[in-house]
Amino acid sequence: MPMAIRISAPRERKVVQDATEPKRLVTPGDTITSDTDFMRGHGTYMEDEKLTASVAGIVETVNKLISVRPLKTRYNGEVGDVVVGRIREVGQKRWKVDVNSRLNAILMLSAVNLPGGELRKRSAEDELKMRQYLTEGDLISAEVQSVYSDGALSLHTRSLKYGKLGQGIMVRVSPSLVKRRKTHFHNLTCGASVILGNNGYVWISKTPTEEDVAPDGGFVQNLQPIHEEDRMVLARLRNCIVGLADHKMMLYDTSIFYTYEASMQYSAISDLLRPEVMEAIVLEVRQRLAMETT
Repeated sequence: MPMAIRISAPRERKVVQDATEPKRLVTPGDTITSDTDFMRGHGTYMEDEKLTASVAGIVETVNKLISVRPLKTRYNGEVGDVVVGRIREVGQKRWKVDVNSRLNAILMLSAVNLPGGELRKRSAEDELKMRQYLTEGDLISAEVQSVYSDGALSLHTRSLKYGKLGQGIMVRVSPSLVKRRKTHFHNLTCGASVILGNNGYVWISKTPTEEDVAPDGGFVQNLQPIHEEDRMVLARLRNCIVGLADHKMMLYDTSIFYTYEASMQYSAISDLLRPEVMEAIVLEVRQRLAMETT
């Protein structure tokens, strides 16, 4: 059979002016400033009385403190961050969780809601049932409770919005592309929910109904088959998020939804995997976001 060849008509490129202040990009060894009044932050060092960059990234200034935010780095957690992680090991009264960080995070048995929402001291019987709650390979959403001295993270899932994740799609992006917002749980009008983990793991699933939400907020997974229409929505949303990440766009609810809306002009979800198609969609989203900031 002859191979089908797709030809796209050339599109006029639009130049989008960023309304925000341009960010300064530096590489290792670049001099940031020779002003001695500034303090040295992460990603910098002093050489010949000049503040010099030690990593490639964006210069950030807070009052008199100058630091460089790396363009590519492992996730460095902060207290209060929302993360999506995968259980790697079940230990004594704790789970080890992969959160895209240098070290595995720790989820203590005492830091989870017990089935039924019971508030009591954990017993030896609870410890024996740990694999019934969470086992290797399970995906969870959690919050960073504290940071240990070696940089490892301590997690908790005490809020009812955290816990084991059921059926959906996980996308891995650079943590630097996830915009910090007040909430990282978003129910989009297209019928899908997105958890934007600060650690760069993005979880896409069908918007849960009241029947899907476990009363204890913990360990019950809904394994009912997902209808084809819902699967198409999740697949389209996944391709939109990957396209935004490939074009180094910040990920938050507005940018994702605008990209999803712009993608609807292409009926075939596979078209979103074509570089020229996603480039045109991202260009349209940039233009729309820029118009809102002006």
